[in-house]
Amino acid sequence: QCLLSGSWRSDTGCRMVVFTVGKDGSFSGSYLPGAAVDNSQILSSPLKGSQQDVGLVLQPIFSFTVHWQHRDSDTTQMSVFLGQCYVGTNGEETLHALWLLREASDSPTEDWKATR
Repeated sequence: QCLLSGSWRSDTGCRMVVFTVGKDGSFSGSYLPGAAVDNSQILSSPLKGSQQDVGLVLQPIFSFTVHWQHRDSDTTQMSVFLGQCYVGTNGEETLHALWLLREASDSPTEDWKATR
């Protein structure tokens, strides 16, 4: 069974901590991108998400949103992550996820460059 609660580290040095997952699958935690090691402007940022019921599937789908915290208060960014938790044959849990980053844009004409 794959459980999201705990501490996770990506291949690129990102660190995610997920607090206890509720009975309804909701969870919260914190996220610090690997780039933050070299960029003191990025702070550990709060995350909120939801996980598929592990009683129904052993390798659940999950999603979460990170509202980025920057020392520069004028910067507004959010990311969404969507993925699945897998349990390997050796019992090791791994997360596979895709993400989108959205920055606030000043106008609809600038919208095209606001999502990565």
